[in-house]
Amino acid sequence: MENSKPNIEQIGNLMTIDEVAGYLRVKKRTVYDWVKKGKIPAMKTVGLWRFRRDRIDKWLEADSTAQVGS
Repeated sequence: MENSKPNIEQIGNLMTIDEVAGYLRVKKRTVYDWVKKGKIPAMKTVGLWRFRRDRIDKWLEADSTAQVGS
């Protein structure tokens, strides 16, 4: 069984709603909408939404690849 505890590197890459909104240059409301619709990779820890930077980067890459092929 895989260890589900995040390592220290993953913890350092966690972003808040404010941080991910700034990183993506969108409003916080947009991020909340994406979370609600399951469009953005997110996790809830202690009642707060968190985003792993590496997963956000992969999500952005996959989205830009999909749009190019459209």
